[in-house]
Amino acid sequence: MAGNEWINGYLEAILDSGASAIEEHKPAPTLALNVRERGHFNPTKYFVEEVVTGVDETDLHRTWIKVVATRNTRERSNRLENMCWRIWHLARRKKQLEWEDFQRLANRRWEREQGRRDATEDMSEDLSEGEKGDAVMEMVPGETPRKKFQRNFSDLQLWSDDNKGNKLYIVLISLHGLVRGENMELGRDSDTGGQVKYVVELSRALAMMPGVYRVDLLTRQISSPEVDWSYGEPTEMLTSGSYDADGNDVGESSGAYIVRIPCGPRDKYLHKELLWPHIQEFVDGALAHILNMSRVLGEQIGRGQPVWPYVIHGHYADAGDSAALLSGALNVPMVLTGHSLGRNKLEQLLKQGRQSKEDINATYKIMRRIEAEELSLDAAELVITSTKQEIDEQWGLYDGFDVKLEKVLRARARRGVNCHGRFMPRMAVIPPGMDFSNVVVQEDTSEVDGELSTHGEIASLIGTDGTSPRAVPAIWSDVMRFLTNPHKPMILALSRPDPKKNITTLLKAFGECRPLRELANLTLIMGNRDDIEEMSSGNASVLTTVLKLIDKYDLYGLVAYPKHHKQSDVPEIYRLAAKSRGVFINPALVEPFGLTLIEAAAHGLPMVATKNGGPVDIHRALNNGLLVDPHDQKAIADALLKLVAEKNLWHECRKNGWRNIHLFSWPEHCRMYLTRVAACRMRHPHWQMDTPLDDMAVDESLGDSLKDVQDTSLRLSVDGDKSSLNGSLEYDTVELEKVAAGKGDPELQDQVKRILSKIKKPTSEAQETTDSGKKPHENMQNTVNKYPLLRRRKRLFVIALDSYDEQGNPNKNVLQVIQETFKAVRSDTQTSRFSGFALSTAMPISEMLQFLKSGKIQATEFDALICSSGAEVYYPGTYQCIEDEKKLCPDPDYASHIDYRWGRDGLKRTILKLMSSQDGKGSKSDDSTSTIEEDVESSNDHCLSYLIKDSTMAKRVDDLRQKLRMRGLRCHLMYCRNSTRLQVVPLLASRSQALRYLFVRWGLNVANMYVILGGTGDTDYEELISGSHKTVILKGVVEKGSEDLLRTVGSYHRDDIVPGESPLVTSTDGHTANDISNAMKEISKLSA
Repeated sequence: MAGNEWINGYLEAILDSGASAIEEHKPAPTLALNVRERGHFNPTKYFVEEVVTGVDETDLHRTWIKVVATRNTRERSNRLENMCWRIWHLARRKKQLEWEDFQRLANRRWEREQGRRDATEDMSEDLSEGEKGDAVMEMVPGETPRKKFQRNFSDLQLWSDDNKGNKLYIVLISLHGLVRGENMELGRDSDTGGQVKYVVELSRALAMMPGVYRVDLLTRQISSPEVDWSYGEPTEMLTSGSYDADGNDVGESSGAYIVRIPCGPRDKYLHKELLWPHIQEFVDGALAHILNMSRVLGEQIGRGQPVWPYVIHGHYADAGDSAALLSGALNVPMVLTGHSLGRNKLEQLLKQGRQSKEDINATYKIMRRIEAEELSLDAAELVITSTKQEIDEQWGLYDGFDVKLEKVLRARARRGVNCHGRFMPRMAVIPPGMDFSNVVVQEDTSEVDGELSTHGEIASLIGTDGTSPRAVPAIWSDVMRFLTNPHKPMILALSRPDPKKNITTLLKAFGECRPLRELANLTLIMGNRDDIEEMSSGNASVLTTVLKLIDKYDLYGLVAYPKHHKQSDVPEIYRLAAKSRGVFINPALVEPFGLTLIEAAAHGLPMVATKNGGPVDIHRALNNGLLVDPHDQKAIADALLKLVAEKNLWHECRKNGWRNIHLFSWPEHCRMYLTRVAACRMRHPHWQMDTPLDDMAVDESLGDSLKDVQDTSLRLSVDGDKSSLNGSLEYDTVELEKVAAGKGDPELQDQVKRILSKIKKPTSEAQETTDSGKKPHENMQNTVNKYPLLRRRKRLFVIALDSYDEQGNPNKNVLQVIQETFKAVRSDTQTSRFSGFALSTAMPISEMLQFLKSGKIQATEFDALICSSGAEVYYPGTYQCIEDEKKLCPDPDYASHIDYRWGRDGLKRTILKLMSSQDGKGSKSDDSTSTIEEDVESSNDHCLSYLIKDSTMAKRVDDLRQKLRMRGLRCHLMYCRNSTRLQVVPLLASRSQALRYLFVRWGLNVANMYVILGGTGDTDYEELISGSHKTVILKGVVEKGSEDLLRTVGSYHRDDIVPGESPLVTSTDGHTANDISNAMKEISKLSA
């Protein structure tokens, strides 16, 4: 031991710290069993199993090479010592991360169970005793509810040719990557992979279904020199649907199209991790396209009425976030497909122990991705998965989905029992479709005495029977050159050389089973490689192990492992294996779906596959092989030997695969897809307020006439000191009558007369009331409009300043900024007449009107008032929005629009309960301990408002939202008014979404809006910054906001919501009309 004294210290550290660590970390019983044998600690075994094999650092191997190459004994000893201590440090760090991960998961499980229990208790209050028992039984998995649910599924009416007359408009969204219809660059980067191919093929397949008129696949437009010019084209046709199967013309806009929406930097290709701040801008652009297309389709197939999307389907987290906002703005159903889930990836990365949660978040923006997936679950009617395992083991990790609670809610809804606003999205397993057009089905050759005549067929192909070889695909030659006897059945494995794919276990099973080696060959298609040393450490390690195992078991001539193959070679590889009467195997430790199993079955190959994950569902559908435990190499060998040796079984599996493969075709996928979507709660914009199309057309012409009148310097005073109020088109009828009766341009007089005839109609009822001695609208202008003037605006200036004092009362400086904004806009006479104003605030309407009155500002200065953090929208000066008692009434269409999933009573009870205890354990509310109390004056039908007693004790928005999601409650939470109020509004309501509603309802494009903000604000402040509107930030107006109560430590960051640099955002230190005007001019130039 001379010169190696460090080993003693090393082993002592293992004994002192390692054993105690094992005692502390009770959650790993298998570890304790391996390390301790009969109660005694075995340091050697601990070192081998936990320190050496448990660490996978790429540079340790390079260090070891240097150690081996060192001749000096002392230097070698020093290097060994350093290396071993590094391993020890990494192992300890990994143990620490595992323990933290275990604690986090345990806390999360407890919170989910508590949430489920609270939800069940709240819902059981309105049940009879018998129904309470049913509710408890629903929480326990059993046969009876499962049978009920299955029967409920079978009641769905399958989509068929009977739906041909529907003419649906479907919108799909796949935001990231390079998306085009032809020559897809799959594999160019991690963002351009199977999802791109999937969404393009899905678009084409849906457009071919009966009843589907148009499919739009929305993605990001990329005009960058880094990528091909085709990704910058605004539109790309995938399929033309101009003619149906009978040759009838069905319309010029039918078919499937890729529509590219610009967002973010126009000249840069951004990876998905960098797209998050630009989501809102994408949504605004997509909304403009959908509204335009709805009008176009309305003219073609809707008899003049807009054709709204039947469904908006988001693919992946970023598109799911976009689809949720679009669905909320349009009030149409949303569908989600996750493809790959953030929580699942986070769990896997944490288990590896190489990165902390903070490092993972910095690299992958994983917390923003998870929040986007949670928001998608909030809004989605339906979530489509590939396998049941994805539902249980992946979506089950999310706050917004609980399998047990979903079953309870579904059962209650089926019985018509109130769920108090609780909701869980429906999950549907629909396997991905495949294009089998290139698959050539091989006819079974004749059987002679039970032996399939394979030998002669292969021999004739490769020319070993004395004849000239036939022309065969090049990949066949590349494979068969490895094999001594290519006539034997081929066991085919096709995957990248990833440790999770378990190729080495397959090779061991083959090498150690002599009967299998004698009966079959093994072909490993492990991606493409030039030099193993240049590959990533994981892939290189697998390939190196494969080569060593081939040498160990002397498998030369029995195993083929070609270095290269093209994507077009894959069908030929399947065909070769099928001709040899071979078997396809997928031995992955866990396989999310298993697309290769379907491809192999289509080519007539029976399968042996892992029993973990998607292959279970595939095997249930195809019944064309055997499932095995991927850790049991004997079971793998036995299954392969059984299929290769028993010809009748092989033949039966082959036939079963062909018989059932249609279940994975695109037509079948689309049929199930449309069936499931049709079962959703169908919604589309439906307006209660009277807006007949003919009146809209007349009003537009009146607007043009009034502009002509204004151009002739006809400036009418309403209040005596304001000229042409806010540049709007509201005029005194007395002055107009003077123009009509006077002498002048006959054409102008005719226009004015038409205006007068139109104005007098809606005011006749008001005139009768005035004649009877009553003046119903003295607080309004002398005249009111039938419809909001937003319909005729070309620009809208939205003032959303969240400036409040310590008691939550609005500061007077806001009134000054409003007046200065009026002056700034009206200083340009050419644009002011087309411009309108809106005020957006957390205050209720009564308090807002009182505040404006204190500054001598009339409510009718504004075209729209967005109150209660987006819970209500008012149109001052519009008689349809004025009650008989001189009060403004909110837009009823907006109220019905945001009512979706609004569980006011359930939220009210739950929030008081959660905020009454700091640990969130849901103890009974007590006014003496609660940090909040209800603010009745600020609450309304769609807003719950609470006074915050102590903001330092208040829960953060994301923490409170998480607990509500676990209880099945969906809403929009925000702290406002200088952290003195907590306001809860419906999921579809917010100040930013209210602007999109104005676009949908009245046609004023969000891109033509200017939003004026302070330097900080309420917790919804970030949502108001980003988007396609222009944002002007007035520094110094708002001293303190509520943003400190938005996120907890470890959540996503502001940079994930708000773009760092954007031509659509500017700021100014001054607050005068001149400063505001200059800022608006600057941002208009930058965004042009």
